[in-house]
Amino acid sequence: MKTRVVIIGAGVVGASIARVLSRYENLEVHLIEKAVDAGMGVSKANTGIIHPGHEDDPDRYPLRAKLCVRGNRLWYQWTQELRIPAKWPGELMVALEEEDMKVAEHYLELARRNGVPGVRLVDRDELLKLEPNVNPNAAGALWAPTAGMMSSPVAAVALTENAVDNGVRFHPETEVRGIRVERGEVKGVETNRGFFEADVVINAAGLYADKISAMAGIDTFTIRPRRGQYYIFDDDAGPKVRRIVHQTPTPTTKGVYVITEMNDGVMIGPTAEDLPEDAKDDTSTTREGLEFVWEMAKKLVKGLPPRKKVIRTFAGLRPEPPDGRWIIEAYDDPLGFINVAGIRSPGLTAAPAIAHYVVEELIQGKLDVKLTQKSSWNPYGRGFWFKALPREKQAELIKRDPAYGRVICTCRTITEGDIVNAINRMKRMGVKTISLDGVKLRTGVMGGTCQGAFCRVRIASIIAREAGIPLWKVTQKGEGSEYGIGDVKVLLRGEKDEE
Repeated sequence: MKTRVVIIGAGVVGASIARVLSRYENLEVHLIEKAVDAGMGVSKANTGIIHPGHEDDPDRYPLRAKLCVRGNRLWYQWTQELRIPAKWPGELMVALEEEDMKVAEHYLELARRNGVPGVRLVDRDELLKLEPNVNPNAAGALWAPTAGMMSSPVAAVALTENAVDNGVRFHPETEVRGIRVERGEVKGVETNRGFFEADVVINAAGLYADKISAMAGIDTFTIRPRRGQYYIFDDDAGPKVRRIVHQTPTPTTKGVYVITEMNDGVMIGPTAEDLPEDAKDDTSTTREGLEFVWEMAKKLVKGLPPRKKVIRTFAGLRPEPPDGRWIIEAYDDPLGFINVAGIRSPGLTAAPAIAHYVVEELIQGKLDVKLTQKSSWNPYGRGFWFKALPREKQAELIKRDPAYGRVICTCRTITEGDIVNAINRMKRMGVKTISLDGVKLRTGVMGGTCQGAFCRVRIASIIAREAGIPLWKVTQKGEGSEYGIGDVKVLLRGEKDEE
């Protein structure tokens, strides 16, 4: 009989765990997500940096320090296997004042203790060679060459898709309402879609991990949202930066970053604002927060793109545990329950290593579940981008499917073929509601200059056609976020609106 595992939360951490568990043939794994798709919570909005691992003190946060370094190394492999767009420009922790070099020296020591390769101090002259757009009056920097960036919204869906391809069952729009515990052991999960029997329940519910944990009888911590606000500039706006650039950290934040995104647009941010516990959905931006980001970024670099080139501001939320420590534990009571909670930054970086830790140390180790490797496990993702293919491959694809010759998103050169392919992959993965955000996560449509002003209706029409629903039933991210307001011309046509 197979061991039944339920993972709650299809963010990048839960999806990473699902992917690692999909390697084993004696498991039945269910990945539960209350949103309409994977990656629509904490994982949807962040800086997308793969940190090198020199910012966590191994005395205060030994697990975080260890898993961040291992996660950085694993992402080199995982981004290639899963075809997640990534680049590795390295990171400069800039000392704006001479006294900040002491802070940089502290992180150099942490890099040595954490085993992060290649980290060293650079003086002002070398700093300006590495990053010509940095503040010319900066004293120097700490250079970490192993830092990278990726398209983080792609990550959670790519991980989930690969896990499903290897046998994991994905259940979107499934809200957990209780954890059943009998005689000190977990027996399953109560949801709005029925009961899931389970021998092991893994709580990776992000901002709501404290609520899920309490359902299992473990109410020893709370999760507070920490908000980060950002600007994104148009892809063609400069000046840009070559490296990942930020200033020496404070006790509460790694500081404001200036980066050049995967699509070549400059991004600056975030803030680090601790919100009340009940503000777990507050992704609003504020004038004060955005002005703080602007002023901090101005100190960091010689020049920012003009404000008129800002195409979007947004905010993301990070789950902040009470004392900054990640809560990654398996319990004796209830036996079979595992918390993966409070995964604050660098959670995105550490996600692959967290997944291996949960499987190897907690499931195999503490819970003593014997695992048998599949001989047929497939590590490779399905995603591809038409515009990234060689010209001859593009021509071949258009000949086979003319939809690849019709550009829908002109800002990012995304074709109808890309969109239909994404929709078909969503259906195969188990997504019930094909949403605009789901297509955006996979293809990058609506992320460029127009932010969807010109292409959204065309994309919604393709979704309506492929999903077999009226245009006004297409949603941004599920029920309650309908894109249209109904068939407004039905009366002019003399028809009775049945909807």
